[in-house]
Amino acid sequence: MSPQDTRKAPDGGWGWAIVAASFMGQLLAYGSPQSVGVLYPEWLNTFHDSKGTTAWVGSLVSGVGLIASPICSACVVNFGARPVTIFSGVMVSGGLMLSAFAPNVQFLIFSYGIVVGLGCGLVYAATVTITCQYFDKRRGLALGIVTTGTSIGGFLYATAQNEFIVLFGLDGCLLLIGCLALNIIACAGLMRPLHPPAYYLKQRKALSEKSEGKVLEKAPVAEDPVEKNPSVTKALVTEERKDTKSTLRYEALERLIKSKQKRYSEYLRSAGELLQNRVFSAMCVSLFACCLGTYPPLLFLEDLAQTEGLIDDISTIPLVSIVSIAAGVGKLLLGVVMDIRWMNSIFLYAFTLLGTGVALIIIPFTKNYAGLQVISAVLGFFSGNWSVIPYMTTKVVGMDRLTEAYGILMFFGGLSIMLGPPVAGWIYDWMHSYDLAFFCSGGFVLLGGAALFISALSCWNKKQNECETTEEENTAECDSVATVA
Repeated sequence: MSPQDTRKAPDGGWGWAIVAASFMGQLLAYGSPQSVGVLYPEWLNTFHDSKGTTAWVGSLVSGVGLIASPICSACVVNFGARPVTIFSGVMVSGGLMLSAFAPNVQFLIFSYGIVVGLGCGLVYAATVTITCQYFDKRRGLALGIVTTGTSIGGFLYATAQNEFIVLFGLDGCLLLIGCLALNIIACAGLMRPLHPPAYYLKQRKALSEKSEGKVLEKAPVAEDPVEKNPSVTKALVTEERKDTKSTLRYEALERLIKSKQKRYSEYLRSAGELLQNRVFSAMCVSLFACCLGTYPPLLFLEDLAQTEGLIDDISTIPLVSIVSIAAGVGKLLLGVVMDIRWMNSIFLYAFTLLGTGVALIIIPFTKNYAGLQVISAVLGFFSGNWSVIPYMTTKVVGMDRLTEAYGILMFFGGLSIMLGPPVAGWIYDWMHSYDLAFFCSGGFVLLGGAALFISALSCWNKKQNECETTEEENTAECDSVATVA
């Protein structure tokens, strides 16, 4: 392997250009999906479909990227951040432009929900991966800056989409937003790879093996009497090649099937072991309940304010803008709180869930727009608890299994994000009121927070003892590693 393949993270230099490009990439990709609540009332007025069916558009654009996160990460590992970002820019831009010509909600579900959602998932995986490659000691700061792009994008795009709809209509708004998303391709130009992607390494290895084979073929060999007869030689070589090719193909296919089967069985066994952990199972349930309850407000708050007559039209600073900017503040502050030594991440996350549940239950009793603005800020701040999840997961399962456990959590989160808004919309279609939908959302979140709090509390003393033992073991291991070094 060449020296370029093993370069260390520079922790600065061109890395800050990577941070700027990744920040802009997430802002451009997630700006519209994070402020989809502005588009939702317009789609209702345009297509006159049910609220439950229309809600699938907003739920899929957020949930598909999370569920497909393992596939998106595999694409980045194999092909690199730059090609994946270019492809995702085409997907996000194309999906938004196609949505401008949507004849019905079902077409929107495909163009905006699935295509844009997958593009956002690819952008997120590529930007986070390339940032982690360039930063080690300052990785937390770099990732904090990059991921804040989603919140700032939601804040800016909510107002921008509102103004574009007034000036150019819904179709013109989506076309303009799609044109802006093409700048994701420009952001990819700055993403100079620090390590060659896996696909490049495989191709280079295959070429080297092929060149070695050609050298061996050119080596002098003893003359064979059969070679004096060209027709006999040609027939033998042709038959031998056919047999060899068929045998090699069969053996390669058999090895591939066995290796994939072994990997899948090992993954399922490992996932089963993780789910047997009581606290981790409670984390999965709580995240499912949290996403099931907290994502409907992002989609329905603007429509709720208009339906209840609290405001005639969308405000200059929509409620989703307040949610987005408060979420950015929440990510930063909760991340800072997590650096406090005595702070317990599980209890902190459970507290944010309980606060979110109470805020959701208060929404039906709020009869003025200012109250909804305050509740939006509270919901946005507590939705910054996504920054707590990696800390909490590391505490429960350890650093070695963080990636696997985080993938399982994201699957539960993505599944509930896809289900939450349509269910809330169907409740409105049935009751002709959002009250029951918000009561159910708040109840789900409260149950998830209480379950996580109780599961962590019941084994708190045990966990403390385990942590103390683990710290002693880790100290001894670090001493051993230092001695070897």
